[in-house]
Amino acid sequence: MKLRSKINLYTSVLIIFLLVLINSSIYFTFNHFILKNELEKATFQALNIVREMEQTESSRTTQHVLRAYVPVDSMIRVVKQDGTSETATTAKQQEQLIDLPITFVGKERHQIVKNNEIVYAFVSIPIIWEPTGEVVEFQLTENLSSSVQILSTLKWVLIIITILAAIPVILSSRLLGNFITRPITNLIRTMNEIRDSDQYKRIDLPKTSNDELYQMGKTFNEMILQLEKNYEKQEAFVSNASHELKTPLTIIESYANLLKRRGKEREEIFDESVEAIHSEAIRMKELTQQLLLLAKNDTQWKVEITHIALDEVIKESVQSFRTTFQRNIILQIEQPIVVQSDLQKLKQLLYILMDNALKYSEGSIEVKVGNSKEYGWVEISDHGIGIPAEELSKIFDRFYRVDKARTRKSGGFGLGLPLAKEMANAINATLNVKSIEGQGTSVRIFLPVASSN
Repeated sequence: MKLRSKINLYTSVLIIFLLVLINSSIYFTFNHFILKNELEKATFQALNIVREMEQTESSRTTQHVLRAYVPVDSMIRVVKQDGTSETATTAKQQEQLIDLPITFVGKERHQIVKNNEIVYAFVSIPIIWEPTGEVVEFQLTENLSSSVQILSTLKWVLIIITILAAIPVILSSRLLGNFITRPITNLIRTMNEIRDSDQYKRIDLPKTSNDELYQMGKTFNEMILQLEKNYEKQEAFVSNASHELKTPLTIIESYANLLKRRGKEREEIFDESVEAIHSEAIRMKELTQQLLLLAKNDTQWKVEITHIALDEVIKESVQSFRTTFQRNIILQIEQPIVVQSDLQKLKQLLYILMDNALKYSEGSIEVKVGNSKEYGWVEISDHGIGIPAEELSKIFDRFYRVDKARTRKSGGFGLGLPLAKEMANAINATLNVKSIEGQGTSVRIFLPVASSN
């Protein structure tokens, strides 16, 4: 069963059930109070007649009182202990009441009784019958057909009202079901169109609202937009990765063919080809490693946060770069600082940033270490080509390179800074890049200071 049909069915059944319950409560409440009122009225009349009878002096006078005070639609009679009637009097057009069974109750009783589908108010009061001095019962029986007729009319009115009210309830529940399921239907249709066409689409949101249906549609559109962006990034990533791998593979293939043709004949061609193939293999290995690192998420980094003497780590890294690349690196340390970070990831982050500084500058590199109240920081500055202001926001995009010809020559893939950004996020570090084209670039790493506890 569809959701719209369920809403229609459940809403209709629930509201109709409530209507039946309310109207039934109204009917039974009125039925109780009307019959109770009729019984109390009959009791009051019976007590008044009994008082009048007690003031009479003979049976003849008593018979006169009975005829004089008999209520409308009622019968009065005196019943002896042996179950026989001493006297009985009925109102006009109520002679059939005489045929009701005679019963000696033996105590005072007030109740609603039913005989042959006719409802009566029955009152029985024990009295002393003056003519004989024996105990008898004064009984008043009132025909409540008129009250029952009113209640019957009320019952049918409530039934008709319930039926008439059920019609708009069913229609309104159907409209409600359509209203609630319309956004869901649009959502399903849009998803089917996306599946069939392989194109990202969004559902139309007619107006701003705070209800859950609008929020669902808004969330779906935001999700589709994010999926579309991720898909575009994935396509660009695959395209760029393929392009980057294509070049070294082409070089390797060309030199391999050259080796096959002339490698055995000319030693210089052999040496050149082996050197080129080896160089491109190293480039491919480096590119593959960076791609694998970028493919990892936060849970795969396996970060181990410990207390690290930042000044000692920087000294070690700077000395390593000085020895390896034979470059002038100026180190300034304000004071010893202990930070919270992952030692290996921090060293790798420093390697990426210092390697970039060496690639894109010819002069000396400056490395400074300092701290603020909550953070320790490392700043790596060069005096190289710099980055144009309009390009600065894109440097963390994968495969993005400011000067593609120059970075190709220097061996970059456009993956270093994106990898540094991912790694910094993994170890709770923050990167701040400042650059002026033609003057140089500085990158500052902020690391949380270790607590004294």
